[in-house]
Amino acid sequence: MTFGEKLLKLRKENGLSQEALAEKLNTSRQAISKWENDQGYPETEKLLMIGNIFGVSMDYILKDTPEPSTDNETGYYVSKEMAEGYLVTTHKSSKYIALGFFMIALSFIPYFIFKQNPAIYMIPTIIFATFGIGMFVSVSFFEEGKYKVLKKESLLFDRKYHTELTVRYEALKKRYGVINLVGVCLFVAGLLAFGIDRKYITSEFLEPYYPVCIGLIAIGIYLIIRTTTLLEAYKLLAKNEDYTNSLGFKMRRKVRKKVDEF
Repeated sequence: MTFGEKLLKLRKENGLSQEALAEKLNTSRQAISKWENDQGYPETEKLLMIGNIFGVSMDYILKDTPEPSTDNETGYYVSKEMAEGYLVTTHKSSKYIALGFFMIALSFIPYFIFKQNPAIYMIPTIIFATFGIGMFVSVSFFEEGKYKVLKKESLLFDRKYHTELTVRYEALKKRYGVINLVGVCLFVAGLLAFGIDRKYITSEFLEPYYPVCIGLIAIGIYLIIRTTTLLEAYKLLAKNEDYTNSLGFKMRRKVRKKVDEF
């Protein structure tokens, strides 16, 4: 890809018009148009500004890169910078989402410790729940609108980078698969104590251990959500053909088309 093609792609990915980009760069719309058509080249200061605006390296801007794969006739081309940015954002958001569920699960512990005195257990319960909800709210600060298109379109990648993504995905699938299994075991172990107590034991033998069981459930939920979210992000990129061929993707695309027509 030439500099002009990259600039055009970056501008559209970020939802900027030529006028809006020209204003950010303190130049004219005509200059932006010439650059995008490879009829001119910006000075070094403008190149640095372009890199800062779109969050890409100078190496990416200045070097010609291979054309995107054309295995599919149509699709949305995803640069390495955009894909890596999406993975970094997902890594951050998955951590906070998992922590949110973790804190909400822990908010049940004070009840079993101080259930005889509601005035005492209500305060830590509210604190844990508030922190959990705060984690969910904080996710909105990491989400970027430019990545939404990745879940709406068939994606195209540079062949070399897509091969690298696939290798990383397969390696993470094995690693996170083990962690996910540990999370499931902890979650089931925590729930099992409640089930056994209710069905087979009439005494309150296991009740003192309920806080520990809830802790196991909370840790299990954290591990499951964290690993599942990260793996789904890698799968979206590395196995995009499987994603776009899924029934859910096709149904969402039809719904969006109907809404646009309406």
